[in-house]
Amino acid sequence: MVHYRPLRDGEAFHEFRQYAFRPASGIEPYDPDEHETPRDRRGGRRAIYEHDPGENEDEGGDSDNTNPDPRSICRHYWLETHVRGDTHPTAGLASVATPPEFRRQGYVRDLLAYSLEEYRERGCRFSVLWPFSYSFYNTYGWDTSNQLARHAFDPDLLSFASAALDASSADYSFQPLESNAFVRLQSVYEAHTERYALAIERDEWWWRHRVFEGHDVDPYVYAAERDGDTVGYLVYGFDSHGDSELGGRTMVVSELVGEDHEAFLALLAFCHRHASQVEEVVLELPPEAPFRETVRTPGEVETTVKNGPMVRVIDVAETLSALSYPQGVETTRLLSVTDPLADWNNGTFEFAVRDGSAACERVLDGDDEHDSTADARLDIATLSQLVVGARSARELARTNRLEASDEVVSELEELFPKTGVYLSDHF
Repeated sequence: MVHYRPLRDGEAFHEFRQYAFRPASGIEPYDPDEHETPRDRRGGRRAIYEHDPGENEDEGGDSDNTNPDPRSICRHYWLETHVRGDTHPTAGLASVATPPEFRRQGYVRDLLAYSLEEYRERGCRFSVLWPFSYSFYNTYGWDTSNQLARHAFDPDLLSFASAALDASSADYSFQPLESNAFVRLQSVYEAHTERYALAIERDEWWWRHRVFEGHDVDPYVYAAERDGDTVGYLVYGFDSHGDSELGGRTMVVSELVGEDHEAFLALLAFCHRHASQVEEVVLELPPEAPFRETVRTPGEVETTVKNGPMVRVIDVAETLSALSYPQGVETTRLLSVTDPLADWNNGTFEFAVRDGSAACERVLDGDDEHDSTADARLDIATLSQLVVGARSARELARTNRLEASDEVVSELEELFPKTGVYLSDHF
């Protein structure tokens, strides 16, 4: 029997992660000053052991005992994300790693299953992660929450934005920010979270150590001001390659947020100001952001869209009962759900909606088989996409992910309308 426990041994955590994610650089010597920064210490470290390392934990949730033989490790981030107008406790899963001598023995499956149990005990409603492999995590019930659009182009392509800025009657300026000025960005970011599900509720720590700090090099953060008010910001860095006069520099913008289209144009104009410094600009944006529609020559933009993070409902009954629903929809349906890891999600659930809220409870246990009498049949990964708004009920039915009558599909479409979803914070 394996044991799931907090992991206090920082050196073991460092070595596992180094081998899993940066094997080409070798195992760097563990240095607490370098590898135990506030950024590194956020979240809860967990491990799977063959032998029980002890259950005594200190106030921070870490075990007082260490064990020489963890098999798999991970880190949990305790977050709040926005889903359908409300914030919900969400667990971010990261740093899942297993050394090669312990792979293909079921340890990661155990780690994920025990993690879900802990998330449920803590009241988390969703789990999010950045996958190394879509198929691996989809097997265990996670599915893509949103896609990421990457636009690469010559900075001179943005000359139209500079012209629009010059013609504006408003007074625009750009200010570099230090981490202690994060509050100036809060209102713009909050407006962004109203447009996109799964956006993280950022506290001061997150702004300082995840937005203003990087793994190796801290990014640049600039605010755009219009008539003295902050109306947008961008977070970016530089990537160098090649031997050209500009050193093959690329300006990589990982976050660009404006409160309106004019602010969006102003931020593009700021990128244009780097035309003498870089050969290329790369913008990472939500796929629906109207960048290609805004530029004058979209054919000169190389756009790639790829799958981003993945999401999973932790507890069907709890999560469906906690969400907000459109007013005016009243129904009671039976949902048959299968889950490869969480037994509490296997079965048939009575789902009753009235006056914008719902009650959901399991009325029949499942054994990995769907209830043929249910109104709708789907797996936990499909339900997760439906709940957060990543895909509509009709899309899921059309691709054979959801089995239901046209009437039920239409009801689910109304209860869970498709919406913008964009989780871009890496952890």
